[in-house]
Amino acid sequence: MTPEFLLIIIIGVVGLIVQMRLKSVFNKYSQVMFPGGLTGRDVAEKMLRDNGIHDVKVVSTPGHLTDHYNPKTKTVNLSEPVYNSNSVAAAAVAAHECGHAVQHARAYGPLEMRSALVPVISFTSMWSTWVIIAGILLMASFPHLIWVFWLGIAMIGCSALFSLITLPVEYNASARALEWLKTSRTLQGEQLAQAKQALSWAARTYLVAALSAIATLLYYLSFARRD
Repeated sequence: MTPEFLLIIIIGVVGLIVQMRLKSVFNKYSQVMFPGGLTGRDVAEKMLRDNGIHDVKVVSTPGHLTDHYNPKTKTVNLSEPVYNSNSVAAAAVAAHECGHAVQHARAYGPLEMRSALVPVISFTSMWSTWVIIAGILLMASFPHLIWVFWLGIAMIGCSALFSLITLPVEYNASARALEWLKTSRTLQGEQLAQAKQALSWAARTYLVAALSAIATLLYYLSFARRD
């Protein structure tokens, strides 16, 4: 077992632990209601208004933790439990997704870079492994076609770059969310601390994803050196 492959396994285990902890934290704070009584939808709409954003709609989407902001349709999509809940967790998630809407409205650089890469990543994530396999098979008989293998590595490199760019986007959205929750007095004291904890664990999932993408890239680069 190579050090790079061992690193992938370790990061995978850490990722599972982070996901379990994230689920536990969100389940816990989904039971903590705050006095304002605002639902996730109310929080999102208020944050958008306070930031002078009037062309973004807040809509409900099926599923659990499926919350996201869509810059193409200008919609803050909140999962049904978040959309209808007046819990601390719902407020944190709703504000975070609105943080992305604020980024979009303010032309936040990393978000624009990530959005530009989405079509490329949609292609490379689907085909990179197959291109690498094809490159390995072709090299056995046609050494001059090694460029196919390196093309696959470059595609994986794109995924790693996307994961790295995602980090400042997600951390900044959480920072914007927490700042607004504090200054608007939507959450205060212990409840604000709970929201911060929930968003911190959510951010760690993106950090693990970035580390995993880098580890995968290093693994294939080590494979290339052995060949």
